[in-house]
Amino acid sequence: MAMTGVSSEEAAAASQMAARAAGKGAPTATASRWRPLPTWLVSWLQVGPLAAVLLFMFVLPALIFVVVSFFDYDRTGIYPAFMLESYREVFTSQSTLRVYLSSLKFAVIVWAITLFLGFNIAYFLIFHVRSGTIRAVLFILCALPFFTSAIIRTIAWIPFLGRNGAFNQAVMGLGLTQQPLDFLLFSDFAVIVAYVHLYTLLMMGPIANSMSKIDKSLIEAAWDAGASRWQTMANVVIPLAKTGIALGSVLVVTQVMGDFFVVRQMSGGQSASIVSALSIEIQAMQYPPAAANAVVLVIIVALMVACMMRVVDVRKELLK
Repeated sequence: MAMTGVSSEEAAAASQMAARAAGKGAPTATASRWRPLPTWLVSWLQVGPLAAVLLFMFVLPALIFVVVSFFDYDRTGIYPAFMLESYREVFTSQSTLRVYLSSLKFAVIVWAITLFLGFNIAYFLIFHVRSGTIRAVLFILCALPFFTSAIIRTIAWIPFLGRNGAFNQAVMGLGLTQQPLDFLLFSDFAVIVAYVHLYTLLMMGPIANSMSKIDKSLIEAAWDAGASRWQTMANVVIPLAKTGIALGSVLVVTQVMGDFFVVRQMSGGQSASIVSALSIEIQAMQYPPAAANAVVLVIIVALMVACMMRVVDVRKELLK
């Protein structure tokens, strides 16, 4: 009997071990149901919505105006064809080339002025304002004009810079001039003033963000080593703030190159931009030339942005 009991216990233990082994070897229905997705599939599912938006909102329209730029047209419509006449007109028309040069001129001048102002304002806020509360208040004051429409901010300069505007009245009241200054309004000067007012904050914000990451002890060490303020600026601050400078430059240049309202309003029609020329061509239903100009403009802006990005690897800097 004892031997039989022992044999039964051994048999039961052996059967339990076999059942456990079988359970480990064969996955249950629940385990197979909740099996994690492959990593590559998860990545595609995460990027899929954004890729779809970019495809239908940006890539597809871009392909459409690239195709249309080769079409033929007349006063009644456009016709599928493969013609280079629109591009030939872009590169051979003197008026079109002057419009491109005008847009580039505004972009370069506004970029230089906003870089000077934005860098100095950001440097003052980050390194000279010690109180975080006061710094936050000053940032809000700088951003306060952005709480209103850009159109309102642009038009507000017209009564200020006009012949009978506040500035001319003040200058004449101080006896600095006997006649109103005519160059203030409806000129390239007025266009640049409006652009600087609109886009200085776009330059200042990224630069201030880069400067806020600079360790203050580096500047103190440079001063202790005998470096002057200009040497510290050139060898410490500017190299460490180059990411913000590059990002701010991209924001300002792309905004200026893509604008036509400021040029049209502040120049009084005496200056032009490539986007204003595009608007005129679209109103005249000259869609192939407008599409060709749009393609050339996109290429020019892309090249300008690429040159700015050569200064610094923005992706690498932002991941720090």
